[in-house]
Amino acid sequence: MTDLAERVETPTAKVEKAVKTPGPWRSIAKHTGLILLTLVMLYPVIWMVVSSLRPNEEIFRSPGVIPDSFRFENYSEGWTALSSPFGHYLINSAIVVIGCIIGNLVSCSMAAYAFARLEFSGKKLWFAIMLGTIMLPIHVIIVPQYVMFSQFGWVNTFLPLIVPKLLATDAFFVFLMVQFIRGLPRELDEAARIDGAGHPRIFLQVILPLMLPALATTTIFTFIWTWNDFFSQLIYLTDPEMYTVPVALRSYVDATVSTSWGSMFAMSVVSLLPIFLAFLVGQRFLIKGIATTGIK
Repeated sequence: MTDLAERVETPTAKVEKAVKTPGPWRSIAKHTGLILLTLVMLYPVIWMVVSSLRPNEEIFRSPGVIPDSFRFENYSEGWTALSSPFGHYLINSAIVVIGCIIGNLVSCSMAAYAFARLEFSGKKLWFAIMLGTIMLPIHVIIVPQYVMFSQFGWVNTFLPLIVPKLLATDAFFVFLMVQFIRGLPRELDEAARIDGAGHPRIFLQVILPLMLPALATTTIFTFIWTWNDFFSQLIYLTDPEMYTVPVALRSYVDATVSTSWGSMFAMSVVSLLPIFLAFLVGQRFLIKGIATTGIK
């Protein structure tokens, strides 16, 4: 009787078994849909890469991704098409990106530690004001900032792009790190305090080493956002020798002469390579930082 009862499955058990073990066709259909959706999302990138190898007159003739002919000279011509080699603009962007990353890591981590661990007057009010700045678009504050930096004599330098990062102006990263620090046990702080450690030592030797996922997430996002930033860099950088990659790519488009679209797309592909490499290298830390931050 026991063996017979084990063989007989109730309707509920059959439904649960069907849900747990989907058929092969369902799995094939799901993966096929995901692949098609991925191709649709990647089509602009694929088209740009293919267009970088096409002659100028064939780029807008067909929306397809199979070129009739290849023109590899677009890369060599695009590299030297502007007043300086394109590598010069890559170096300028690297200087700005490195400065912004260092600024955000230092200032945002210190501000986050203060909000998460210290007690001071008006802490909740200042934290709310800090979060409120996330809703301010850059177009609202760019004019007073430009007036102030112009009076400092910083226009046409990298200082307006880097110095604000040293003052923890990116509230998103401060909030990200605050939530991460709040998830760390306070017993670690108390144990270090018993050993005679103050706040600087606790921050540097206890909290900061444990913040690696949050720091990696901040680094990757800062790199991508700064590398792709066009508006603020266009406002502050007027000398062609100071141009960064986004502003230099805009220089390929000229309303008075024919635009070399092939060269522009070729250098666009070159400018995307650092972003892909940064994402591939830091993908593991990025996922870990997002998964362990802010979800309490």
